[in-house]
Amino acid sequence: MDHAESVSIAELLDERRYLLDVAYWMLGSTDEAEWVVGETYRRWYALSDAKRHEIPAPRAWLAKIAGGICLNRLALPDRDVTGADEEHLTRAGAAAKAQAGLENEVSRVLLDALDTLSPAERAAFVLNDVFGMTLDAVADIVGRTEPETTDLADRAREQLRGRRSRPVSSQRNDTVARALRHACVTQDAVLLASLLCTQVTAFFDGGGKVRALTRPVHGREQVAHSLLTFLACRPRTDLAVQSVNGRTGLVVRYHDQVAAVISLDIDDQRITQVWVVLNPDKLRSWNQPANPAPGARRSLS
Repeated sequence: MDHAESVSIAELLDERRYLLDVAYWMLGSTDEAEWVVGETYRRWYALSDAKRHEIPAPRAWLAKIAGGICLNRLALPDRDVTGADEEHLTRAGAAAKAQAGLENEVSRVLLDALDTLSPAERAAFVLNDVFGMTLDAVADIVGRTEPETTDLADRAREQLRGRRSRPVSSQRNDTVARALRHACVTQDAVLLASLLCTQVTAFFDGGGKVRALTRPVHGREQVAHSLLTFLACRPRTDLAVQSVNGRTGLVVRYHDQVAAVISLDIDDQRITQVWVVLNPDKLRSWNQPANPAPGARRSLS
């Protein structure tokens, strides 16, 4: 039985939307994203029936192919579209614009910041941080080792954070972090919204090992809702102010184990980015038997 016949229409449409999201985050263009997805499916159906049946996870295979195509396009000097590509993109444009507002989900400011990264850095960040692909899968796409891919993603994060926010004083950072904690503990939506800039973006890094949001959340209202939901008070759950990467952040504990670490980027008076790390591998150092006292500096690897 062919793959398309063995799954529901909802799953097929969700698969296509996922691929469009991957391609859009990678390239920043709905037209190009539509072209990439079309080319990805063309390669799928170019396989023999036997080859397709040998693929245990078609969606993962398709995502890998789409990521590779995007990486190749990013490497083009001017990313010019010529010949058959141009014709395909022209036809795809109308269909792409009918998609449910991908541009509204990814801020143009963030896409412009992504454009400053090298193709490999952008691929590592988008595929690992945004879509939660495992490092080995991302390494396969970018043609690097896992440690090299980790370095690429780390460099991308640092560049994005440096570009999108201007450092504020430690005192201001501490004040905002404590206000954020208070707003989340008391479920004060008005206070929380006042702490966020209009174009705020929240990243939830589950590393594919925790069921976290699969895409960054963008916009004051959406981020506020996500944080209030995520940090709502629950039994045996504690939200504390603590040093994260040398600046005041938040640490979530469940049954005395660190379950999430939150760092903030603040520009002048408001939060521009929220980085929520839920990946158990990255939290390993936070759950060592001898944790330092609250306020001691800890960093995320």
